Amino acid sequence: MRPERQRLGSFVRGARSPGIRSGVLAWLLGATSVVAADPARLPPTATNPDPPPRSASPRVGPDSLPPSWDLDGIYLWLGPTVAASRIEASWDSTVGGHAAVLRVRERQALGVIGGAFGATMWTERDGGRLWLDAMIGTRIAGRMIGASAGPILELGDLAHPRIGGSVGVWTFVGVTPFARVGVVTELGAFGEIGLHLALPVLRR
Repeated sequence: MRPERQRLGSFVRGARSPGIRSGVLAWLLGATSVVAADPARLPPTATNPDPPPRSASPRVGPDSLPPSWDLDGIYLWLGPTVAASRIEASWDSTVGGHAAVLRVRERQALGVIGGAFGATMWTERDGGRLWLDAMIGTRIAGRMIGASAGPILELGDLAHPRIGGSVGVWTFVGVTPFARVGVVTELGAFGEIGLHLALPVLRR
């Protein structure tokens, strides 16, 4: 009669004994927690209390931003232009646009200096008009008022280009109303009143 085999348990020696495995695992976990909890067993770390030397001089910004009321600068203005002109004894209107580059110095006698280029089309007559003006301005009674002068090129669908010139006055009130008179070869004198609706799109 064979003796009954012992069942596997904590009393059986060998790698397959779950009791031995549990004991080894518990010992490893305990040792790890002791090392983590004891700062004396951690490897020392070097601490440098001094910051690294500065490689360049620090840059300091401006003390303050320019006030919002200070409009001095160089501007690019773009926008539409509408006008009514009397030429060759009849009235006609023009529609187009213009660009102006102006330097503004509000507290100087010559508050505005610059130039403008524009192009318009006639609504009744054929063709249109190109102009290039020099502009100056000064502050009078709290408003910027100025003058313009320059050449004109009159274009027509059925005629060769005709050269002329004009002088004018303008003021700035949020928009820029203007008036000018001039002469165009073969067409004679003309008068014009209009409105520039340009806005500043760039400031330097």
